[in-house]
Amino acid sequence: MTTPPPQGQNPFAQGQQPYGQPQAPAPYPPQGGNPFGQGGVPTAPVPPAPPTRRFNKKVLRIVGIIVLAIIIGVVKWQLGKTDAETTSKGSCMHNSGTQSDPKLKTVDCSSSDAQYKVVEKFDNTSDDSKCKTVADAEIAYYQTGDSHDVVLCLKTVK
Repeated sequence: MTTPPPQGQNPFAQGQQPYGQPQAPAPYPPQGGNPFGQGGVPTAPVPPAPPTRRFNKKVLRIVGIIVLAIIIGVVKWQLGKTDAETTSKGSCMHNSGTQSDPKLKTVDCSSSDAQYKVVEKFDNTSDDSKCKTVADAEIAYYQTGDSHDVVLCLKTVK
């Protein structure tokens, strides 16, 4: 015959502390994916990692895209310029087009392709009458475009 357990004790406790008394935390986290520590008591959850600074990365990406777009725009604008827009006073030009549809290209003045020399250049205007006041000017070439207007006063290279 068995004797009943003393009152107030759990016969199934097997060495556990009674309710209401704190237990010392487990010295190591549980292994094997068991969410409970020693004796079936849940362990304290691991605090989440501090949030990363995604805001800074996102801002850097946006700024990088904007800078890249600006660079592409400037390069396209520079590549879209004609030789008439980029030439300067004293440069020599060659017309690879016709008199009614000229296509001026900058060439070296010592080259046999040099047909005209730029005597004067006027930016941001399409008034070709300005060349009438320039000495040595024989031809007035003007170009209007999206980027800016330009007038070249040219003389024939002999």
